[in-house]
Amino acid sequence: MNAKVALLGTILGLQTAWILGTSFVQERTLAAGTVVLLETRPVDPRDLLRGDYVILGYKIGRLPASIFSPPIAGKLAPGQTVHVALEPRGEFYEATQASTQPIKSSGDSVVIKGTVEQGWNSNEVWIAYGLERFYVPEGTGNPTGKLTVRAAIAKSGKASIKEVLVNGKPYSEVMRDKVNR
Repeated sequence: MNAKVALLGTILGLQTAWILGTSFVQERTLAAGTVVLLETRPVDPRDLLRGDYVILGYKIGRLPASIFSPPIAGKLAPGQTVHVALEPRGEFYEATQASTQPIKSSGDSVVIKGTVEQGWNSNEVWIAYGLERFYVPEGTGNPTGKLTVRAAIAKSGKASIKEVLVNGKPYSEVMRDKVNR
């Protein structure tokens, strides 16, 4: 009986450690990561299990093959890791270099890690960064206006959405004003 209790305790301990570890990594990225402002294009779907969300497409999600160094030879496999150097260009950060090999950041640049999506062609590579879904309170729907994202990027290249802005104002503030009208 004691072996079963010990096994159950071990399993529960490992599950708890995994949940806490995942939360710690996410919060560390948000707190210590480099914050960049990214341009988006919204779409408004609904996930029956998770609720309302906005799909965000990024300018940095469609990169010309010409910015890859070394140049792309052949096809990139879907799911392949890509490292993208971002630098401030005016208000937003834009892609300046991409590679299937790790890139070192320098100066004002920050490196974000993504994966190749299906459907890319010889002139353009489609990349997902894990920033493409933003969950919103149920019933708030798709906001009208220009959406931009403040994303925190850890030194590892992993990115998390820190804040979504609608016409430069925080999403929660815009939706609260919309409900109060």
